[in-house]
Amino acid sequence: MKTIHLDEEKIERLKRTALALPECPGCYQYLDEGGTIIYVGKAKNLRRRVYSYFSKEHENLKTRVLVSKINDIKYVVVKTEEDALLLENNLIKKWSPRYNILLKDGKTYPSICISNDYLPKIFQTRRIDRRTGTYFGPYSHIPTLRHLLELIKKLYPLRTCSLQITAESISAGKHKECLEYHIKNCMAPCVGRISRDQYMQYIAEAREILKGNTASLQAQMMEQMQQLASEMRFEEAESIKRKYLLLDNYRAHSEVVSSMLHNIDVFNIEDSPQVAYVNYLHVVKGCICQAFTFEFPKKLDETPQEILVLAIGEIRSRYSSESKEIITPFPVELSLQDILITVPQRGDKKKLLELSKLNVLQYKKDKQAQSDKLNPEQKATRLMKELQDCLLLPSLPMHIECFDNSNISGSDAVAGCIVFKKCKPSKADYRRYTIKTVDGPDDYASMQEVVRRRYSRMKEEDTPLPDLIITDGGRGQMEAVRKVVEDELHLSIPIAGLAKDNRHTTHELLYGFPPKVIGMKTDSSLFRLLVEIQNEVHRYAIRFHREKRSRRQVESKLDHIRGIGPKTKQLLLKELKSVKRISETRVEQLRDIVGQQKALLIYAYFHPAEGHQPASEA
Repeated sequence: MKTIHLDEEKIERLKRTALALPECPGCYQYLDEGGTIIYVGKAKNLRRRVYSYFSKEHENLKTRVLVSKINDIKYVVVKTEEDALLLENNLIKKWSPRYNILLKDGKTYPSICISNDYLPKIFQTRRIDRRTGTYFGPYSHIPTLRHLLELIKKLYPLRTCSLQITAESISAGKHKECLEYHIKNCMAPCVGRISRDQYMQYIAEAREILKGNTASLQAQMMEQMQQLASEMRFEEAESIKRKYLLLDNYRAHSEVVSSMLHNIDVFNIEDSPQVAYVNYLHVVKGCICQAFTFEFPKKLDETPQEILVLAIGEIRSRYSSESKEIITPFPVELSLQDILITVPQRGDKKKLLELSKLNVLQYKKDKQAQSDKLNPEQKATRLMKELQDCLLLPSLPMHIECFDNSNISGSDAVAGCIVFKKCKPSKADYRRYTIKTVDGPDDYASMQEVVRRRYSRMKEEDTPLPDLIITDGGRGQMEAVRKVVEDELHLSIPIAGLAKDNRHTTHELLYGFPPKVIGMKTDSSLFRLLVEIQNEVHRYAIRFHREKRSRRQVESKLDHIRGIGPKTKQLLLKELKSVKRISETRVEQLRDIVGQQKALLIYAYFHPAEGHQPASEA
């Protein structure tokens, strides 16, 4: 094996970069020291795929050479693996990387054509001639394309023959039904079995499917199914249902490219207090050939509109863009001669704008993750500040406490209190409580007892109170806690609640009185922290409940005899096998096992009416 010397420091740096990549589909680009793209690849999972290049020694010589040349990594995220495949093709054609096998134009991906004939046909082709029809695609995933054509064929049995059919030839009766009609693959419009108007209506509906606009078509099918079912025509309704389900499962139109888009710049922006992130996509002949995200540090609290205007001019100048159309997420005041600025609301341009948004959000997330990894304290402060802003708290929630109850039909009722300080568990401050004053399964009363015991003691001892209380529950638990904290103890502590849905999954944060839902994304770092707190208190309370229940279940009458310890108990059970047999044993036999003094104690416990001596020895 030929030896390739690798820079260990550089490999470690690239490993860290790879581990910061998202776990989603996309394309990655490897750059050499000069910033030239030397390899483009696709991945279902970007992090896993890229990290594999640097986590092991490759047997293939070319791969080892490639790894030795890599100096930097860039990437573009997409929504599906098929889109990553298509984007990879576009980028390879654009940049011709040294270590990629170049794809030839003759091997490009196929498209679907609706011909311009009097009775149009729908078919697959690799040749694009816009004089002969309308084209959709290209499609990177061939099985998807075939499934789409099969779907249209089942929904609308259109003609597939190569005959030149005109209105005159139909009127003159020059055609006749073929085998495709007899096996129900064609509706024979050539002989008038179906009118041209009806045939063109089917073509129009098929065109909507190819565009991805299936909602109205499915609504129409649903109405037909319900109408047929009401008329007891169940077989026909079942036939439409099969078509409806086919259409419902259809996923074919790619948001990465559209053959109708050419020479377009796409910009999107994600704002934050100190810096704004701007993503740029350049589309040529329906293909994304450039994709970058830039950071713009704020100087004077600029608005997103002001930053985007600045970014458009700078980025277009840097890449010498001559695009005649610019797509933005909102209107911008930008005077460019002969250039159209579009804010799309639907269609392919809207999908490109969404893809740009996906990339800028991912870039921001990656930068935040890298920053949090280098400075955990900064992450904690950011999360506390975010929570303070969401709830309008008077101070940073440095000290958070959360309560939860646990019991089975009221038995072995316990509660737990966990403490988070600076967004980290403070296990030394955790507390367990056995419910003492509540009979039966009353969660509200149990919660009130525990809260009363905890904060009345903290008040008496002048212990620092928490900045925020979180209840494992919704409005009822929050009100129960509020009555104790505010009405009884006269304390001013903010109270929030984490409510669950009918699947027992946490789905919203409540705050205020009356409680209101706080808008928060369930996949955000802050929401994940709150769910972590909730899971921790639930685990803590459940564990205490299980321990208490287990102790009670293994407890026996021997545990209540003063002077009888675990070793004596174990010895008795080993010899006599059960507590019942121990209670029935004479004192003489007990004396042989544990001695005179303990035998008298045990016998007296089970025979209190006889005193310490059996009647026979009195």
